[in-house]
Amino acid sequence: MQLDLNQKWTLAEPIGKGGFGQVYAAKATSGQSAAAKFIPKASGAQRELLFVQLDGIRNVVPVIDSGDTPNAWVIIMPRAEKSLRQYLDETDGPLSLAESVAILSDIAETLVDLDGKVVHRDLKPENVLLLDGRWCLADFGISRYAEATTALDTRKYAMSPPYSAPERWRNERATIATDVYSLGIIAYELVSGAWPFNGPDMHDFRDQHLHADPRHLTSHPASLSALVEECLYKAAEARPRPSNVLARLAGISAKEPAGGLARLQEANRAEVMRRSESERQLSQGRTESERRNALTEAASKSLARISDTLKEAIIRAAPSATVRAGHGDGWSITLNQANLAMSTITNTEAAPWGSWTPPAFDVIAHAAIGIRLPSNRHEYDGRSHSLWYCDAQNEGQYQWSETAFMYSPLMAKRGRLDPFMLEPGEESAKALWSGMAEWQAAWPFTPLIVGELDEFIDRWASWFADAAEGRLSHPSHMPEREPQGSWRRK
Repeated sequence: MQLDLNQKWTLAEPIGKGGFGQVYAAKATSGQSAAAKFIPKASGAQRELLFVQLDGIRNVVPVIDSGDTPNAWVIIMPRAEKSLRQYLDETDGPLSLAESVAILSDIAETLVDLDGKVVHRDLKPENVLLLDGRWCLADFGISRYAEATTALDTRKYAMSPPYSAPERWRNERATIATDVYSLGIIAYELVSGAWPFNGPDMHDFRDQHLHADPRHLTSHPASLSALVEECLYKAAEARPRPSNVLARLAGISAKEPAGGLARLQEANRAEVMRRSESERQLSQGRTESERRNALTEAASKSLARISDTLKEAIIRAAPSATVRAGHGDGWSITLNQANLAMSTITNTEAAPWGSWTPPAFDVIAHAAIGIRLPSNRHEYDGRSHSLWYCDAQNEGQYQWSETAFMYSPLMAKRGRLDPFMLEPGEESAKALWSGMAEWQAAWPFTPLIVGELDEFIDRWASWFADAAEGRLSHPSHMPEREPQGSWRRK
């Protein structure tokens, strides 16, 4: 069969079927081999043609020609070597850690470039193709531009049950977090050889994605299992951004940790397993209270990793320090007469701001970190910072942020802690207000991202070392770092 588009193509045998069309082998008069996808002219099917040009997006199967016949739209693409599904069927078992990370990194690169532009909405091994040595994303048949909210036919209810995020089952708007969830399912499948949720029918898949927890990946590096668990959070807002996923994949090593770090990771994994048993808060038609509960569970897991990473680094650097358990999951470390402490997580009320104008962002939970010194002639007892789980920088994107506060320099009042933490409340609302008040921000809202904590750890280790040696004092100027512009305003 001959096909005249921008080029002339000769069609051969069928080689597969996409989400909304049949695929045939094709060859141009120049001898170029390709694949021709025929998309029936049904309502909504032409949406795939909206995505034939994805300039600047890495690891996407390109469209080299397109057109239509009386009954179908046609897309011509390079012929891939195989799909990820075919490759998994050939291997018939889990892939190695190194190979899994390489495949996931290729897909994550694509999601990084698509973030804010296009949501694929149907990410699965069948739509990941091996092309020129890279695993590339194809089949944008039910994709949508990230800012699109309505369309004549968006294929809203088309989904692949084993890979569909909770928000798809609730018929909510898909975002890049939806694709991150599907990537988490693929990651689980690559390293374990099985889906995290096995169905088998639509009702079972729906219930499992909305309410169930997958079996933990206990035989894999903690860095990988933690990343997969975060991608599979029920609350879309708590999942990592594609850029964070890609950065953390780059840091995953096949070499297992040893000694104290290995024991700490095992202890942390056991704690994550215990806590995740309660992450069953979401259901169709969830309430605001249930939304906050789901985010609180994600906040608790994330803070545990941040806290454990800092504590392990401090203990390794100062093994003679004394470690004590605090309230809940909090802890303190004492070296000489200096004390570094991390508090446990506290749920934040939905409206904690008292009678003052609330900030533009939402706070789900809070904690604190600080260093205390024995009182001295300088009337300085140390410093403390607030840790808030909030969407301070990007609406709907929740993460832990570090900040701190101070008294207005127009006031004579001076604290013995400088700067100091505040819980979400009327005092901190005044500090974040656009006008002048007694309290002000003294530190920018600084995201704390698991896998990217080097600066956070080094900074607190330096302050702790100064405190242990009697050199920690009032900052030379306040605020130490410019806080303005680090949080959203109305």
